[in-house]
Amino acid sequence: MAAWNPERMDTTNQNPVMFPAAQEFHLSFRVSNLAESTRFYEHFLGVAPKQSTARFSTFIVPHLCLNLVILVNDRGEALDTYSLYHVGLGVKDRAAVIESYHRAMAAGAEIVKPPRTTWRGTPLHELWLRDPTGYNIEVYARLTDAELAEMPADQEPFFLVPGTEPK
Repeated sequence: MAAWNPERMDTTNQNPVMFPAAQEFHLSFRVSNLAESTRFYEHFLGVAPKQSTARFSTFIVPHLCLNLVILVNDRGEALDTYSLYHVGLGVKDRAAVIESYHRAMAAGAEIVKPPRTTWRGTPLHELWLRDPTGYNIEVYARLTDAELAEMPADQEPFFLVPGTEPK
């Protein structure tokens, strides 16, 4: 197979990107317990599976342009959930990150990092959850210009829900 070389792409009279305007983003991964993961993603995404069998569940989420398929781990191989591999879901604003936290807590989701504003790297309002298999999910909102102007000199994270700060 030839090495990736974007300079070989013919962009004559075209938008110089690899793909035309996408209609949907498809994501698929294996889970350790399909029934438990199906319930988790049904609550997390707010939609019932479009199709569910003993081997997989498919979620079509129109407002996210998302087609998510979770599959049984039928090979019995270890799933890599310990690295920085994660799914990120960008939401509208800080309030949506906080709302996601309260919904996740109500559903009994494991919170990895409570909602906070981070300044280092890409400044974000973020929340990290863990799904039943152990995959991390980042719910984030980019900061507005006004929020960026409030960056503290020490750039330490600011926790968005009182009582969630580390002790």
